[in-house]
Amino acid sequence: MVGSNRHAKNPCLRDLEPVCSHHGGVSAGESLDLPVAWEQALASFVMHLRDERGRSAHTVRAYSADIRDLLQHSRQSGCVDLSDIDLAELRAWLADQNSAGHARTSLARRAAAARSFTSWLRRRGLIEIDPGTRLSSPRPHRHLPEVLTAAEAETMLDNAAVRADDGDPQTSRDRAMLELLYAGGIRVSELCGLDLGDVDMSRRVMRVRGKGDKERMVPFGVPAAKALQEWLGVRIQLLAPASGNAIFLGARGGRIDPRRVRSVVHELIASVPGAPDIAPHGLRHSAATHVLEGGADLRMVQELLGHSSLASTQIYTHVSVERLRSTFEQAHPRA
Repeated sequence: MVGSNRHAKNPCLRDLEPVCSHHGGVSAGESLDLPVAWEQALASFVMHLRDERGRSAHTVRAYSADIRDLLQHSRQSGCVDLSDIDLAELRAWLADQNSAGHARTSLARRAAAARSFTSWLRRRGLIEIDPGTRLSSPRPHRHLPEVLTAAEAETMLDNAAVRADDGDPQTSRDRAMLELLYAGGIRVSELCGLDLGDVDMSRRVMRVRGKGDKERMVPFGVPAAKALQEWLGVRIQLLAPASGNAIFLGARGGRIDPRRVRSVVHELIASVPGAPDIAPHGLRHSAATHVLEGGADLRMVQELLGHSSLASTQIYTHVSVERLRSTFEQAHPRA
């Protein structure tokens, strides 16, 4: 069932005849009902990702949609059983995704989802041969992240401190959030998830929960500690029944929403002349870059950021080199 002979030989086409005779063929965007066994396999795979692998809700949703799309494509290609989904079918699916204009990063994720699914099918004994072992991912174009200079970051935090002098507890909160985002290079989700018991002010460390619910201890400096202490002193003004133990609260007293954090970051960065309009993740990139430029070991930065692979951290060495090259070209007389 490889290549052009699949549709000619596959008895699944008999099942498709009512559809084909009415529409003149199965279009690329048309969805077909999946066999019950396929639906059950997909549901079990999603539970495996969520409950056994501990994948984030975002990853589970993305992989579920990807595999459903793969199964729809395979059904339209004439596959009857899950074992009919071979390497040629996986490649044809990705080729169609590419023709539809999906970004290389999206194609790489879809390929990863397919490999994960076929590997799971093989382990469960639902297929005998895993075709995903030979499926390669399109190499995404690597774009270096935009970062603030150390001076721009300092100006942003100074502006946040000035704004916090107005007596509004929310501006005090905003300053503390920015200080922690930059000091620890933590993600927005990690910041929003902080509880009162997660911060040790005497040691100036915080326990954050990263991807896959993995915990790590992240240090922060004196300026961040001062800003956090001032916020905790006025936090009571926003307390509500929904507050719980959340450190950072929204205007109505519930745990701060990531969208509000992003809005605060954009507002404060906009107050810095010439600074790039970066998202909160840009503060994470900036922190990592500045720590490396300050002489930190790459492994230490990996621990700080909570990267499972050193390869994820190495991009910041490229950022530092590019910044060095830019400075050299601007300053050296023979550049």
